[in-house]
Amino acid sequence: MSNKWNLIVDVEECINCYNCAIAVQDEYADKAHPGYTASMPKHGHRWIDIKRAERGNFPIVDISFVPTMCNHCDNAPCIEAAKNNAVQKRGDGIVVIDPVAAKGQQHLVDACPYGAIWWNEDEQVPQHWNFDAHLMDDGWTEPRCVNVCPTGALKSIKVSDNEMAKISLAENLETLKSELGTKPRVYYKSLNALSKILIAGCVERDANGRTECAAEVSVSVAQSGESLAEAKTDEFGEFKFDGFEQNSGKYQLTFSLDGTAQKSVEVELENASLILDLTI
Repeated sequence: MSNKWNLIVDVEECINCYNCAIAVQDEYADKAHPGYTASMPKHGHRWIDIKRAERGNFPIVDISFVPTMCNHCDNAPCIEAAKNNAVQKRGDGIVVIDPVAAKGQQHLVDACPYGAIWWNEDEQVPQHWNFDAHLMDDGWTEPRCVNVCPTGALKSIKVSDNEMAKISLAENLETLKSELGTKPRVYYKSLNALSKILIAGCVERDANGRTECAAEVSVSVAQSGESLAEAKTDEFGEFKFDGFEQNSGKYQLTFSLDGTAQKSVEVELENASLILDLTI
């Protein structure tokens, strides 16, 4: 089985620096790569687009940044929608849009369920991030977006599908809109920001008539008597539990200090993250 390219995006490591997006602009804006892509417009296209995901509210707001791009799907809808074999899947897993054969095929923009295909009005051609296929064919070991990422949030690997399945399972990777069955080759780690909600809060206590942050308070969360997770408040009295499904029902939180339960509360999760402000 041949090895194929995959991209892993670690959302927790993305700091919204835009190095990846700038690298794409530098590589393609006003620069055609014959056989691979026409030149990218200087303005309006975001072949790598960083989405902002915000959860919670004052005093605890959780913000994540999610780089998105062409997913190089194995069951790519754009390939099915293309005429004249204008979009093809290479043996190394990369999806390419032929800049000549795809001329005039604006419908391909709407064929992508991820919004990753852009219409170039000047060139009259649909375009996408093509995994820097021209560079990979020239011997590069990673696309430029990976090369310039300062935190390691982007990682490209060329492995067999079986090996990638093992990596995905071991690292708990996810893909965007997996329910569509498009089989993306872009995987995400720590994608809770888009798919899950959290329970978080700030705990205070009275200290001789003065309110202060309650650090080192043990917090446990349970559902129907089953313990799910435990944590301790930080120096600001804050705690956070992540990874809950929307509308998943009632949960019980217990707050303990020095081994003694101080307070218990019941909360119900609906369609948004829950932020608590408590005094023990």
